[in-house]
Amino acid sequence: MAPFKLPPAIRNILPTRPSVTRLNYKSVLSVSGSQAPEFLHGILSSAIPTSTRPFFSAVLNAQGRVLYDLLVFSDHSINGRPVYLLEYDSHSSDAPSLNDLLKRYVLRAKVKIRDVSQEYDSWAAWGSEKDSEWDTERDWLFAESGAIEPVWPPTVSEEWPWGSQEHNIRDRRAVGMGHRFLVGKGDKPPQASDHDGVPQDAYNLHRILHGVPEGPIDIVPNVAFPMDSNLDVMGAVDFRKGCYVGQELTVRTYHKGVIRKRTIPVLIQPSAHKSSEPEDVYETFRADTDIKPASTAGGSGPRPRGSGKLLSNSHGIGLALLRTEHVEGVASGNLELHFTSESGTSWSVMPWWPEWWPQRRS
Repeated sequence: MAPFKLPPAIRNILPTRPSVTRLNYKSVLSVSGSQAPEFLHGILSSAIPTSTRPFFSAVLNAQGRVLYDLLVFSDHSINGRPVYLLEYDSHSSDAPSLNDLLKRYVLRAKVKIRDVSQEYDSWAAWGSEKDSEWDTERDWLFAESGAIEPVWPPTVSEEWPWGSQEHNIRDRRAVGMGHRFLVGKGDKPPQASDHDGVPQDAYNLHRILHGVPEGPIDIVPNVAFPMDSNLDVMGAVDFRKGCYVGQELTVRTYHKGVIRKRTIPVLIQPSAHKSSEPEDVYETFRADTDIKPASTAGGSGPRPRGSGKLLSNSHGIGLALLRTEHVEGVASGNLELHFTSESGTSWSVMPWWPEWWPQRRS
């Protein structure tokens, strides 16, 4: 696959200094009580730390499809008991209300669930050189099915990969993502004093370029499977923990299935574009648009099967759910990917694997 080049418009708007922004589309639930760890252990797809620490996770339905992806921040009550702050995307979707969903599972558990969205603001910060002290490359565990798990290396000061500070999480979903914070409503994190304040769109471009799907546009509720959405690679799925909602199909896929799709970044260009320099594209395309494969003039073999889906996109780059065989076909020059926009214009799609994506060591 040819080396990836960013369109000039993207190069011009991407921050070059450490950056920080408030994310105004996030909601937060507080889960507390003496049985909060056991309660969450039976619902979330990742293991709950033995001590209250932040982590990344997901809520699945009974069929093993994703309802919510979550960043879980640590907190404590006035009596010192653990409190978990679940941050999730509040865009409207077909998923049931997370608040109602969790309360449905409470039964007789000693757990209190409360919407605290009006008490906290969500922030993201990235680009600091200090992040290189902990945001290192990692080892990976590859399953025969194609599932991939991060193997977190211990650090000198601390072994927990997501950090240990309350209301603060090291965003380990991908190398280079930075930090995420919860701060009091109307307040700012300390990074706001030495980072450049940037628009929220800059964060969305940042995560797209790093291949990080997020929220119901990229991880469609009741439709997306965890591995299709890279939740295994990003550390949200524990394949060895005890029973949780959706575990049966997830573990069966890990041991006996085949991962055929992944969500990766794509460059969107007019189909007629021939220059080696990418063209600026200012149109935003409808998510869930079908991306279709076509054999090139020199391609051989059977007609390519299936199609992909365009997800979040802006300024000519986006995320797309694609069959890995199609990505390999584009890399070998045997396939082209394209879609037709609502205006009737044909657009070509060039996928690429992020620099941090796991590679088997020979």
